[in-house]
Amino acid sequence: MGYITGKAATIYDSKNATFTQSYGPEARGGSCSAQVIISTEKISYPVLIAPDVLITMSQAAYNTFYSGLKPGGILIYDSVLVKPAKNDSSQQFFSIPSKSIAGELGKEIIANIVMLGYLVKVAGVVSPNAMQEAIVSSVPAALCELNIEAFKRGLSYSSPN
Repeated sequence: MGYITGKAATIYDSKNATFTQSYGPEARGGSCSAQVIISTEKISYPVLIAPDVLITMSQAAYNTFYSGLKPGGILIYDSVLVKPAKNDSSQQFFSIPSKSIAGELGKEIIANIVMLGYLVKVAGVVSPNAMQEAIVSSVPAALCELNIEAFKRGLSYSSPN
């Protein structure tokens, strides 16, 4: 998700961005942390201190990273996989059943693309067109249509919260 978001910002929205990522030991489906800084201004310090937006797709990720979210920040989480404590009333909470939506499309592995659509809708970090172009240029051609449908599902999702 971080790579595609950074690509959308820099290549398709003409913004500045930095991107760092770390993976767990699993080959697939394991833990991953990505940090993307996006700005219309020059980025002088490429390390994220406190995010404005945090996306969590597992309880472990929420437990690890939520405390670093900026006051007034946005938490976006998978409503089936994550149960947030909602400790800070200044923060905004948005949920989407991204893995369930991806399952409806036949591949749970595209839950991250569903989440990218919802990220664009909720936080507006990049334009919908920029994110869609970044997805198209990042996924295998045979899976492009499926990924675009996943993105559109996230973009059009209406959260009950």
